[in-house]
Amino acid sequence: MPATPKDGLDRTDRAILRTLQRDASISNVALAGKVNLSAPACLRRVERLKAGGWIRGIVALLEPRAIDAGMLVMIGVVLDRSTPESFAAFEKAVQKVSGCLECHVVTGEFDYFMMLRTRDHESFNRLHAEQLLYLPGVRQVRSFMVLKEVLSTTQLPLPA
Repeated sequence: MPATPKDGLDRTDRAILRTLQRDASISNVALAGKVNLSAPACLRRVERLKAGGWIRGIVALLEPRAIDAGMLVMIGVVLDRSTPESFAAFEKAVQKVSGCLECHVVTGEFDYFMMLRTRDHESFNRLHAEQLLYLPGVRQVRSFMVLKEVLSTTQLPLPA
């Protein structure tokens, strides 16, 4: 994985990354045209960016409401103990929680913040009762149902 943004990224590499963040389905020929390279040179650069760890995957972003996952819930979790074993057990178990998109160790009032999607508040209540309450080592779960998504992006800022 690259150590810093300056490790081998030039202006063209950054233009490729910016373009792919906006639309990873773009053809190599179209991408090459946007960044002023020949198609073979552009493909070599994209492959180098993948091999160098700059691109970790290419995905399709689905519309949550179209697949019955319109409710976004943020969850703060407090464990009953702060031991490596309790953290490891929780982290292993949380990977199996239905609809969990992210889980992060955080500072402050909570040990973890999770982000998950579900159909509606009834399905969240069911998930809470059947899965969240049974996560190992959990002392407290606080749920925050998102009322409005103001900003949601997968695009990371790149230096010019």
